[in-house]
Amino acid sequence: MTLRSVVGPVRLEVAHGQDPQDEHWGCPIREHWGLTAHQQMSPALEQKLAFSATLVGSYEAAAQEAANWNCPVDDAVIHALVQRLGSKAEAQTQARLQQAPQESQPQRRPSELALLMVDGWFARFRGPGWGKQRTTKERVEWHEIKNGVFYLHEQSARTEGGRAVLTDKVVVRTQGDPTDLGQRLHWEALRGGLGRAAEILVLGDGIAWIWNLKAKRWPEARGLLDFWHGGQHLWNLGRACHGGDEAKATEWVEQRLHRLAHGQEQRVLQEISALRSSRSQTGEMVRKEQNYFAGQSQRMNYKEIADRGWAIGSGPVESSCRQDQRRFKGPGQSWTRQGFANLSALDQARRNNHWDELWLSA
Repeated sequence: MTLRSVVGPVRLEVAHGQDPQDEHWGCPIREHWGLTAHQQMSPALEQKLAFSATLVGSYEAAAQEAANWNCPVDDAVIHALVQRLGSKAEAQTQARLQQAPQESQPQRRPSELALLMVDGWFARFRGPGWGKQRTTKERVEWHEIKNGVFYLHEQSARTEGGRAVLTDKVVVRTQGDPTDLGQRLHWEALRGGLGRAAEILVLGDGIAWIWNLKAKRWPEARGLLDFWHGGQHLWNLGRACHGGDEAKATEWVEQRLHRLAHGQEQRVLQEISALRSSRSQTGEMVRKEQNYFAGQSQRMNYKEIADRGWAIGSGPVESSCRQDQRRFKGPGQSWTRQGFANLSALDQARRNNHWDELWLSA
């Protein structure tokens, strides 16, 4: 048989026949190496191609990269490889979720704080009318992808230049409902040390599903509205109240941002609640923002959190969403649900240190 490898084609003379023990027909060396009956690439080459496919912007780019290291492969072959390995990765994930997680570093001291951050973004999917010349059905559909990030407080640091970095983190995403995200994120977080953390902090924007998930999955945790998102809503409110006068809106907003950062959130909330609104479109905006802040009033104790050296922003999950969009939301990319799920499962296996499990049989 000829096997494509990272050093080029390798021609082998191998035995093929009937196993005397269970009488099945096969190739012993293929079975020993974990190769399927017609597999033409070595596990090492498959691993290298699959790894590249999760990092670069498209299957075509992965094929170009392979050609650069003298392993020319058609992008359709890489696509088929990702579908097979991604399906395997998702099956392994589902099997893990049925078992209690084992902490990856049990010798580590219990953490002061575990952080969970949740957000969402939208990806382009092929609708029921995709590829049809005449149809009343949608050709393209946009579906929310839900992301979650977990890390321990001591895994956050800053470079000499002041840039925030994480030495380690878990990144989870799903097309499913928030319950699915919560199950996956919780399992990975327990593996990362959540169970021994003294306190838990959940950060997110103001969307309802995040806080419903927090209440169901981590009811004992503290909740905090991301400071930047709260600021954006203050800007909406300031501009609505000052009729487009940017100078007055800026002064009004910056005063309240300062108060929020210095422990005067109750004063700010009372000021917002006391604002008068008319029946105009501007008044409707004011009422909308008043309702927003009323719903977030118990999640805005920024100074108390910051004084303990803890994060008051959900930057890591925002960064995760932006990185995902570089791979899953490129120009012209339209996904099937299964195609997205397979690449996503493979990518998460790489990110969350499950990659080697895909190759154990090989």
